[in-house]
Amino acid sequence: MVVAGASGLIGRALVDALRADGIPVKRLVRRESTGADEISWDPGGTPLAPAVLEGARAVVGLNGATLGRFPWTSHYKHELVWSRIAPTQTLAAAVHALGESAPHFVSASAVGYYPAAPGVVLTESSPRGDSFLADLCGEWEMAATHGAGEAARVALLRTAPVVHADGVLKPLLLLTRLGLSGPIGRGTQAWPWISLDDEVRAIRHVIDTGLTGPVNLTGPTRATANDLGFALARRMNRPYLLRAPAWALKLVLGRDAADGLLLSDMDVVPEVLTASGFTFTHPSVEDAVAAAVAA
Repeated sequence: MVVAGASGLIGRALVDALRADGIPVKRLVRRESTGADEISWDPGGTPLAPAVLEGARAVVGLNGATLGRFPWTSHYKHELVWSRIAPTQTLAAAVHALGESAPHFVSASAVGYYPAAPGVVLTESSPRGDSFLADLCGEWEMAATHGAGEAARVALLRTAPVVHADGVLKPLLLLTRLGLSGPIGRGTQAWPWISLDDEVRAIRHVIDTGLTGPVNLTGPTRATANDLGFALARRMNRPYLLRAPAWALKLVLGRDAADGLLLSDMDVVPEVLTASGFTFTHPSVEDAVAAAVAA
């Protein structure tokens, strides 16, 4: 197995899980390699030698600058795009060069692909939105599918925010600990989510079953922003009272970030995953919060 983006939250957990089961993993790193399990690469610069991927069962691309850094200035928006597109294009070119013998290409994307759609259930066949995040995800996925070529087996992981202390909970933990948490905007907007354990298990399921095309990596039950926030407050035995109004979020974070990450109403369901037989360890957002935060 070859993993790019192995230093991130999901990448670290995936590599650890694979190695725990005795599966050899090679990590692509943007520095001088320090061991036999590391391969130096220069995404967007020097092409990746196809031989690096030869014989691998799958290559997993998880690169991308964090969406959780604010504000999204024009410069940082460029970084959000470049840090995803350049590595994906570099991996896709190596996959393309191997033709029919190429490994399964499992490329990250995000639920930001979809539009805000209150009251609508969004599946893998739903249309793309028109926001900054939707455009970013569209370019990201196109870099994978078009770059890898028609003969390639490509899966697109449309991942939801991960319920983890280093994921979507990171900015909420301190506020909750201080007793300053409460509804974000209306609070009733649907928030896609997934636990870190199920994210890793789902990626491995995609590889094991050979799934291709878009795959929503989201929890199986609908949750609102209030559901997640209240579950966290209850887990930490803290109040959940102080509302963060939408106008303030847009002022502090910027409209694209506030609308794309916090205020958008998207009920995204994992239709492809469940149809392929995947079962969730954490089927509710409350389960995911309990797994992520010590009582």
